[in-house]
Amino acid sequence: MNALSQQLPSVALDLFKLCVWLVLLTAIFVPLELLFPARRRRILRRGFWSDIGYYFLNNYLAPILMIPPIALLGWALHFLVPAQVYAFSGSLPLWVRVGAGLVLGEATYYWSHRWMHETPFLWRFHAVHHAPEEVDWLTSTHAHPLDIAFGHFFGLIPLYALGLTQSAGESTDLAPLIFVIVGRIWGFFVHANLKWRFGPLEMLVATPAFHHWHHTRSDHVDRNYSTLLPIMDIVFGTYYLPRHLPEDYGVRDPIAADMTGQLLDPFGPPKKPAPVQR
Repeated sequence: MNALSQQLPSVALDLFKLCVWLVLLTAIFVPLELLFPARRRRILRRGFWSDIGYYFLNNYLAPILMIPPIALLGWALHFLVPAQVYAFSGSLPLWVRVGAGLVLGEATYYWSHRWMHETPFLWRFHAVHHAPEEVDWLTSTHAHPLDIAFGHFFGLIPLYALGLTQSAGESTDLAPLIFVIVGRIWGFFVHANLKWRFGPLEMLVATPAFHHWHHTRSDHVDRNYSTLLPIMDIVFGTYYLPRHLPEDYGVRDPIAADMTGQLLDPFGPPKKPAPVQR
């Protein structure tokens, strides 16, 4: 009972922080989507409250699911990576470590994301994220916790393996905080219902138009795997960005309409073969 009472203030504080973040994100993206919508739709569109549920669930559960694999990764890297690598990385300027971490993390995430589409078992979990038929900033939270943990874990591998999330000396390392903030904010941005286009810059940085094609139900669903740097898709032949936006969103696979069903579906028998690479 004592242990539970000691944990309650921490849980309450975490819940408060998540609520504050949600209010801030709402204050940023809702006005933008009302002023510059790619498609006119209600704020409280279909699936809105389900996405709120995913927001809180994934911010609590996904980090917990990542603890065992990250601990195992740290243990393995202790034997595999020479100490000199960490000493060298820790001596690098912050901007170098952040830049290298964003590029290498995006490269590993690109392939983990692509495997989610090309591997039937992984697709069963990732299909939850593609289920919404209306896409806006809050769709970023609509995902199975195991799917989020898998993708984030692979994105962290090069950061841990090369020591890009630590610095020499006793100063606080800002790199991990920068990685988290950039990843989170950009995840909400690329899902946003915004009509903004950025011309040639769209080949350098992911935009809503770029990522919305990844959420289409058409043959172009297996494109645009990057969440930050489209150069990964350009290099590996999966880049697709016409001038118009997709006509529809969602998945062709049968999938439960409610949150509970979507969380349990991947553990049941397959309902239909997963999509293949195109």
